Amino acid sequence: MLFRSLTLILLLAAPGAMAQPSPAPVSQAPGTTFRDCATCPEMMVVPAGGFIMGEDGGMRTMPRHPVTIARPFAIGVYLVTFDEWDACVAEGGCGMLRLPDQGWGRGRRPVINVNWDQATAFATWLARKTGRPYRLPSEAEWEYAGRGGTSTTYWWGNDAYPANANCATCGSPYDDRQTSPVGSFRANPFGLYDMAGNVTQWVADPWHSSYEGAPADGSVWERAGDPLRRTLRGGSWYNRLSYSRAAYRNGDSPQVRNHKIGFRIALSL
Repeated sequence: MLFRSLTLILLLAAPGAMAQPSPAPVSQAPGTTFRDCATCPEMMVVPAGGFIMGEDGGMRTMPRHPVTIARPFAIGVYLVTFDEWDACVAEGGCGMLRLPDQGWGRGRRPVINVNWDQATAFATWLARKTGRPYRLPSEAEWEYAGRGGTSTTYWWGNDAYPANANCATCGSPYDDRQTSPVGSFRANPFGLYDMAGNVTQWVADPWHSSYEGAPADGSVWERAGDPLRRTLRGGSWYNRLSYSRAAYRNGDSPQVRNHKIGFRIALSL
């Protein structure tokens, strides 16, 4: 009995004995999709590249500036859904909080009533579960992904176009009423859904009232930000179409929760 106990102790103490297996490598080819587990969000590899961030004369966006993202990264094909959030809760990664759905339904609808800390907790749980560095996207990564390689006001062009998004004035059955199930509208050129409308999305960066001094490499801009606010991107079902511009941005307390806010996740490759 003593010998067996000592053997067990030695096995448990051996380097790497309890380590989880490393995740399989992911192709960095743009357009590659993958899912790390049955309840994990589906991810899309977006290419490295450069773009002009912001817009001239736009609300809270000045000045325009070039950004170069040197390496491909992955971002959620869809917004994080209630199914995915509830899986995190079931495994103890997101506390015991069953976030309210306003009576609109759960499943494939985007999770709402989630604050920045809770969104970050989800990414932390996913990283721990999969062994990959899941996180919230930086503000620059979000806009780059949202534009999908375009330079127009919206990813589909400069003008309003009926039924391209869920917003208060978009001409869809959900307008100014409720969220829509993820993927209800066309994907942008990178194959990403709901990068305009449905829910406003948390990103990693603290709020900056101007892009003056912003990093040019697409990284999270931590320096000199407002410590009491975090950045939100994209419009929601409740907002008029102009809030769904590729360059639109806003900031709020990381503790704010409401039925217009959700998130998606990103992953360094």
